[in-house]
Amino acid sequence: MIPKNLRAVATALLFGAVTAVALTATPADAAVRAAVGKPLQAAQAAAQAGNYSAAMADVHQAESVGGLTAEEQKIVTQMRQYIETKSGGSVGVSDSVGAQAKFDADYRAGRYSEVINGDSDLLRKFGGLNGSNMVIVAQAYYRMNSFKECARYAADHSSLGQDMLDIEMRCAYEAHDDATMRAAVEQLVASTGKAEYWARLLKLAEASKGLSDHQTLDINRIKLMTGSMSLDSDYFLLAALDIQFGLPSEAVNVVQKGFASKVLNGDRANRLLNLAKSSAAADLAALPKTVAAANGAKNGDLLVKLGEDYCGMGRYPDAVSAIQAGIAKGVSDADNAQIRLGQALYGAGQKDAALKAFAKAKSSPNSEMIGHLWTLYVKAH
Repeated sequence: MIPKNLRAVATALLFGAVTAVALTATPADAAVRAAVGKPLQAAQAAAQAGNYSAAMADVHQAESVGGLTAEEQKIVTQMRQYIETKSGGSVGVSDSVGAQAKFDADYRAGRYSEVINGDSDLLRKFGGLNGSNMVIVAQAYYRMNSFKECARYAADHSSLGQDMLDIEMRCAYEAHDDATMRAAVEQLVASTGKAEYWARLLKLAEASKGLSDHQTLDINRIKLMTGSMSLDSDYFLLAALDIQFGLPSEAVNVVQKGFASKVLNGDRANRLLNLAKSSAAADLAALPKTVAAANGAKNGDLLVKLGEDYCGMGRYPDAVSAIQAGIAKGVSDADNAQIRLGQALYGAGQKDAALKAFAKAKSSPNSEMIGHLWTLYVKAH
């Protein structure tokens, strides 16, 4: 694409405007002298005909005229840039405009190695290597199937934002570099909050080896909260895990959201909803006995479980109190207790305290990952 100001100059030359001024005005008043204007007209004609070498030679002739005024120098420079741009930098590069033209032309022509190894350096030399150009360099690596190099380059320039992070993610995937891909997806999640990126990140989390059922439950909870559930099996799995862990009120909410999203429907889903509702009713009826048993237990595991059930009921202050009391008694799974506390604190509107709780779940890689996923979610909401 030819810059607007260069097109204007080219048009003026094409219609003889510069020469007309030079020939009809006195030398003192003329913006451009005939000795300068005529070779520039010839340069315009040669460029239009695709003879860029001849066009540039005419520009050099105009430049060689002694005592160029500021206006003449401006017109000469603009004509040179016009030719460099129109030729795609094929007649030599003398500034950032020509360097950009060559960069763009080489990318369009599929000369990706030249874009990476020559053109980007040329742009840098003339101070024209900007963020958009760096994204194109990464794209050139991708189009060459140089996925490792692409991922490395994109990661080095990931601060440029979503476009670069997208390329980093794709290249890392092709290069089977899970660590780099996860880092890119996490940054995309943190910066955009989009469900599509959450879905990718949670899919990576699901592939982690040695996940406990409770950790799988958390991953699916975050799926639901981020709008990443698209299949009826997603809702069925989360509701089934809730019922398995004695959290029927949460299961009711899950199934109802599945119906509201129109992903769940039919007899099977209705049976699941009825099961969840009847289990929730029984759970609520037994709550006084559950509370008494949890308070009378030797350790705090039952209090932590009670707190998690309270979360499913939406009773977050009660959940915080129960889980904190359980932790004070001592628990068999400290990481799970801290994650449950963070969940309850976030529900109660205590975001900073929730983040501190999630940060304490770090005795195993999977626990740390679950705490980190919750942290990403809480920071974004």
